[in-house]
Amino acid sequence: MKKHIFCLATMLAMLSNINAQTTISLNVNDKGRVFEGVGAVSAGASSRNLVDYPEKQRSEVLDFLFKPKFGAGFQHLKVEIGSGENSTCGSEPSHAITRDELLDPKPRGYEFWLMAEARKRNPNVVLDCLPWGYPSWVGNRFSQESADWFVAFLETARKHYGLDINWISAAQNENGTDLNWIANNLRPTLDAHGFSKVKLQAPDDDSEFWQVFDKLEKDPKLNNLINAVGYHYIDGREPWEIDQKTGHNATEKAKQSGKPLWASEEWSQSGEEWGGKGALYLARVMNKLYTRDRITKFEIWCPVDGIYDQIIWASTGALQADSPWSGHYTIWPSVWTIAHTTQFAEPGWVYMDNACGQFDPATWRGSYVSLRNPKTGDWSVVMVTGEKRKVKLNIGKELKNGPVYLWKSTEKEQFIKQKPLRLNKNTIEIALEPDAIYTLTSTTGQTKGSFGTPPESKPFPFPYTENFSSYSPGQTPRYFSDQKGTFETYQYPNGGMCLAQIVPDQGILWYNNWLLKPHSLFGDVNWQNYSIDGDVLLEGGDVEIGGRYADRDKLGFRWILTRDGRWQLNWQYLTIDSGQIEEFQPANWHHLRLEMKGDQVTGLVDGKKMTTVTNKSGLRGMAFIASTYNHNLFDNIHVEPLPAE
Repeated sequence: MKKHIFCLATMLAMLSNINAQTTISLNVNDKGRVFEGVGAVSAGASSRNLVDYPEKQRSEVLDFLFKPKFGAGFQHLKVEIGSGENSTCGSEPSHAITRDELLDPKPRGYEFWLMAEARKRNPNVVLDCLPWGYPSWVGNRFSQESADWFVAFLETARKHYGLDINWISAAQNENGTDLNWIANNLRPTLDAHGFSKVKLQAPDDDSEFWQVFDKLEKDPKLNNLINAVGYHYIDGREPWEIDQKTGHNATEKAKQSGKPLWASEEWSQSGEEWGGKGALYLARVMNKLYTRDRITKFEIWCPVDGIYDQIIWASTGALQADSPWSGHYTIWPSVWTIAHTTQFAEPGWVYMDNACGQFDPATWRGSYVSLRNPKTGDWSVVMVTGEKRKVKLNIGKELKNGPVYLWKSTEKEQFIKQKPLRLNKNTIEIALEPDAIYTLTSTTGQTKGSFGTPPESKPFPFPYTENFSSYSPGQTPRYFSDQKGTFETYQYPNGGMCLAQIVPDQGILWYNNWLLKPHSLFGDVNWQNYSIDGDVLLEGGDVEIGGRYADRDKLGFRWILTRDGRWQLNWQYLTIDSGQIEEFQPANWHHLRLEMKGDQVTGLVDGKKMTTVTNKSGLRGMAFIASTYNHNLFDNIHVEPLPAE
């Protein structure tokens, strides 16, 4: 009997939810916080391959990311201040690798370019920056030298790209900050160099949530220096955490502080999925963090999956652009999740708090937020569902009450404009499907951008040759993905262009150093039987060429040559064979070749075979070059297939 009663109660509850109606009332006098936008964090080398795309496809991808009312339309862009050390999916180069370069910082890498492209499409996009690692000369994270290094990044953006960066995230990514350093070093240095308008956000951490307010309330001077407070993964990192009671809810002290609260890095999932960790989950978190925590800016990592498939965190981002040799890219559903907010509300709009909430107080799978334009009376309501739902929407006086426009996304199709709805006595009713996203709005001008079908995906070119002759000094060659250190083109005295590793010593790391020495990847993880060869010139330490690099835990075969003429063949960190070259000439260029055919691996120096071993440890993977922290040179890199036995 008890079982039957329980089943009946469950069925009645389900029917009640299906037939339930939520009334949302929009009122111009309903006070809420100012919406600051949806942003993206380009960092951790996640955007690396985008810059190498053919101009046509590259411009299309950038339009999907930043062009207003076309695609995602990101309203804020935070970029990494590169250090030459690994920051997740690779290493990004520094504008000042040495102390001497502070006198003439270099616009290395692609983040300055990306900020300029974002501003080209949306002059109002907010720009922000944050370091993961630091060059060694900085000494420690919170020093006068690090303040000088931060300011030099802003100067580089202004000098070379005409960019005025709006914000600095005054911290080390997910490693906190030092408020006294901000007060005594960073803020005074910014002001002294003409950056008094640059605002500061801190602590940009993923722990000790909201504790910074305990310090700020005790020190009014420090409190006045921090313009916004941001944390990462406030709602956790997984979709099943959406309804957990243990979270990192903003404290009342934080919400009553008067400071803008930011989710300064969130989501970090694949935009390819609809359910699971994908687009639907993103919509739920975005709505939840305002309704529960009064968070007014939401930034995702990362805008684009622009890395090789086998690198950690591949397939993370709003869209995919990871194969520039083919020009192929994919617009994922999460682009349209973001558009459900960014195409209907701009920074400066105001939330209507009494019109933000959950459809069912037991779950955040279904929720809604409402915003209005305080200047025009326009309004938008963004809704995401878990179950079927009926909604009654009341439009108050002094808000626009003409046609109501409706846009809808489901797993089957995203961002589809529906027939306009007509108000009846300032009211409409609508039935919502489960697991869907809707935006109701008084505004117009939204579009589901398209450029037609992009080129088909193709494998990495094979054979592959790069002699660097088409580059100017100081560039990153196409398709090379630095994982640690920085490799850039270099004009060899009395010679041609080559590639140099330019980081002089290990910097201040973001996390423990488990990686191989400075190295750069290229190629295809499916390469099996092939050779890689190239010319090398050693300033010091050693150099490597290698292959069958499958992922960060499977570094592949490494053919190593030292400046004193020792050679070594490694599988990952294990030495398989080694030897010494007699009468080695360290001042000369030398030619290295590594052949991998089945389980046979052969290493050659200057055309002479040094070793052949049998090893079945790794049978496929990418090619790479590596160097110690020395100004070692590489040229004439060539990869070609070898016939299988």
